[in-house]
Amino acid sequence: MAKLSFIAGVGAGYVLGARAGRERYEQIRRAYDHAKDDPRMQSLAGTLRAQADTAVASVVRELRGR
Repeated sequence: MAKLSFIAGVGAGYVLGARAGRERYEQIRRAYDHAKDDPRMQSLAGTLRAQADTAVASVVRELRGR
C-alpha cells in the first residue's frame, strides 16, 4: 500500500511539475520574442557584434605578429 501511494505521489508531482515547467518555458519564450523584436535590443546586438569583431581582429593581428 505504501509503495502504491509513493508511486501515485511521484506521478502527480511529475505531471504538476511538467505543467509548471511548460508554462515557465512559454513565459520565457514570449519574453525572448518580445525582446528580439525591440529596436533597442537590435541596436545593442549590432554594437556588441562590432566590438566582438574588433576584438577578434586585434587578437588575430597579435598572434600573426609573433
